[in-house]
Amino acid sequence: MSEMTTTMPPLVAEPLTLPCGVTIKNRFYKSAMNEALAGRDCAPTEAHIRLYRTWAEGGAGVLVTGNVMVDHTQLGEPGNVAVEDERDLAMLRRWAAAGTENGAHCWMQINHPGRQSPITINQHPFAPSGGKVDGAYGRFFAEPTELTREQIHNIIHRFANTARIAKKAGFTGVEIHAAHGYLINQFLSPLDNRRTDEYGGSLENRARFLFDVFDAVRKAVGPKFPIAVKLNSSDVPIAIKINEQNGAPGGFSEEESIWVMKQLETRGVDLIDISGGTYSKPVIQTNDGAAEDRRRGVYFTDFARRIKGELTVPVALTGGFRNADDMEHALNEGITQMIGIARPIALVPDLPNRIIRDGWRGNVDLPRVSTGIKSLDKAFGGILVISWFELQMNRIARGKRPNPRSGGMRALLFAIKQHGPAALTPRRRKGHQ
Repeated sequence: MSEMTTTMPPLVAEPLTLPCGVTIKNRFYKSAMNEALAGRDCAPTEAHIRLYRTWAEGGAGVLVTGNVMVDHTQLGEPGNVAVEDERDLAMLRRWAAAGTENGAHCWMQINHPGRQSPITINQHPFAPSGGKVDGAYGRFFAEPTELTREQIHNIIHRFANTARIAKKAGFTGVEIHAAHGYLINQFLSPLDNRRTDEYGGSLENRARFLFDVFDAVRKAVGPKFPIAVKLNSSDVPIAIKINEQNGAPGGFSEEESIWVMKQLETRGVDLIDISGGTYSKPVIQTNDGAAEDRRRGVYFTDFARRIKGELTVPVALTGGFRNADDMEHALNEGITQMIGIARPIALVPDLPNRIIRDGWRGNVDLPRVSTGIKSLDKAFGGILVISWFELQMNRIARGKRPNPRSGGMRALLFAIKQHGPAALTPRRRKGHQ
């Protein structure tokens, strides 16, 4: 990887002031990845503290945690943290303190999986409507029970309560996860939401759950506390290009997404994190690493250009940023205000410092993750990639350097050792980073 020193301060070094008045020191937005570091008690650990201290020292402006679930009985992945009450407040405070060192912000991503909760860890999931997950992944999930109005209101309260605890613990913001086929996305999608009450039918009704969650969280944390929302540009799987303008047939579309974003803006959202895809319609179909990155480039740029000028709220664009030139180009074009990175920072924890402080102009090449056995690669492709990056985060948390040469077999064995058979259950393919 070649290096070159730049004399001009890069755009990624510029601070950003959010609508709530909070200023972020630079434009690096470490997007959420499931760290898979919690035990069966769903509590944060010393490993979370060491991992986030390393990332904070690495120079990012914002660190967004992996999924923190609002209900410990409803997990999206093995190793999720869940925050329902203050029993783990002392450890949460240490986690937040580590993640806010060096002037960084540390935001807790709060989430509920809905039907997208693997059967190996949850045999009784809930969803806006009944019906199993579509596609090849369906067998890995139990059929969900349709939520009652009372249960919906309880979940809204849970989001607000988790956000309140996050603020009390010292986290400097929260991100509401409304993407990737989890519960809020399920409410938004007419494919998943077939309700006939005030939470189903029209877009306004399907978005009501998200808006109720947002309003409850805002009431819980106050007007000066950053709230971000992670939202699908559409439910379309980018890799297979099903009618890009309309998303998955009958699903949450780009037009609907833009309407929801505008409504969130009027409600006082501080940042919108653009993503895409669902469990049934995943964003990435392969585990080819850098080769795939070269084919695709920066993700969601067409949609980001489409909404440029439509919104005044800052946008974070996540996925495909592998070098400073692409980051600078996106900021200069004005299609994003924050550079979302995830998988690269699991390999190069101090990537922001290298670019801002050292003027590094190299490329972060993600490896092709393989067990060396084609049948295993085919069977566990998506899980293989997720587990491989979880292994890298685990190494950082143990004070070791990431190891790009770790093989896929080692990643699978690590996942089984950490989480048992549940580790081999497909999860949403987090290939959007």
